[in-house]
Amino acid sequence: MRKPRVLLLSEGFGTGHTQAAHALAHGIKKVSPHVHSRVIELGKFLNPTVAPLIFSAYRKTLSVQPKLVSLLYRTQYNKSLNGLTKLALHRIFYTQTAQVVSQLKPDIVICTHPFPNAVISRLKRQGLNIPLYTLITDYDVHGTWINPEVNKYLVSTPQVKALLEIRGVPSSQIQITGIPVHPDFWESGDKVKLREEMGLQNMPTALLMGGGWGLSFDEEHMKTLASWADRVQLIFCLGSNQKMIDKMKEIPCFQHPNIRILGYTKEVSRLMDVSDVLITKPGGMTCTEAMAKGLPMLFIPPLPGQEEENCEYFVQAGYGEIIHSKDVITNRFRELSENQHKQGSLPKKNKRYITGHSPAYDPTCCAQAVHDLLFPATTEVTTTSLERFSAGITTRPLSVLYNPSKGP
Repeated sequence: MRKPRVLLLSEGFGTGHTQAAHALAHGIKKVSPHVHSRVIELGKFLNPTVAPLIFSAYRKTLSVQPKLVSLLYRTQYNKSLNGLTKLALHRIFYTQTAQVVSQLKPDIVICTHPFPNAVISRLKRQGLNIPLYTLITDYDVHGTWINPEVNKYLVSTPQVKALLEIRGVPSSQIQITGIPVHPDFWESGDKVKLREEMGLQNMPTALLMGGGWGLSFDEEHMKTLASWADRVQLIFCLGSNQKMIDKMKEIPCFQHPNIRILGYTKEVSRLMDVSDVLITKPGGMTCTEAMAKGLPMLFIPPLPGQEEENCEYFVQAGYGEIIHSKDVITNRFRELSENQHKQGSLPKKNKRYITGHSPAYDPTCCAQAVHDLLFPATTEVTTTSLERFSAGITTRPLSVLYNPSKGP
């Protein structure tokens, strides 16, 4: 019998959308080994020459003209893509989408970016008969995500569900699953053992990340970080920002045995395990991974748009604070240094992290939800997804087919 097929469609504007798609694909494999998933960045797949140029232009605009990006985001915040825009997207950039879907023959399509979501919605209006699920990859919802052809929205929080309902989406078409993370982030490793394996000192450790495009940080703050290297171990993950990697390696204050400077790495899960605090821009994926690991955060002031909304959510929920000044870094590092012999040197509002997962996030939930949508007749429902999410109850709706403690 043919294996069920899930097609996940994303786009390369930033790294979070595609990262979420891959995380969900791996999660589906973990929960349902017999399901085949495939992730495609649709624009790049169909237009391998033009798409990288568009993504590069977007990245440059975001860094050079952030106020313009913010203005566009805000003015279009409550608006779905109109019919003319969807037609233009399809005719100019996504003309072969129907052929791709026909060849791959998926049982369901999951979109993690508004553009492929709009294109599949248009194909459904023209007769495509495949369930369409939309995974919203932030802690807010822009109007461009919304299309009447979507069968179900998979969202991060009850607040995002409420925003969709305000915009007319029926409650029955929204499921609170949390943003998916790779199964590597479902559990935490032994901090001391991993530090030894990775050649790190067993001392307070700060991990600094800036997403796939690299860290963007004030020079004064960078000097403040380096000044703590005798007391706090620093690991810089700079992604594809080779220019900054080369620059930092030439600056004397960063030539310290307790400072690691890394480019792109697949070891983020282990690096979070060895760390006591994460300093990052508030991207939805990175922050969700840290939340799953129980790692408190300090936020680089966010870029305009969804990063601002993500930051507001995590700060209000007590998962971290914004670096308004170098004093924020100094206070947290002093706290880590003074409590280096204690388990979990966190302020009271972050004590939830000491025991592992936040009580409001179950990292397996999204993958389990997709299984439930694929196989509703075999699902053993013990709680609703809202109850599961809000209470942090790790239910096992797949108990007949899969037991995570025993393996498939």
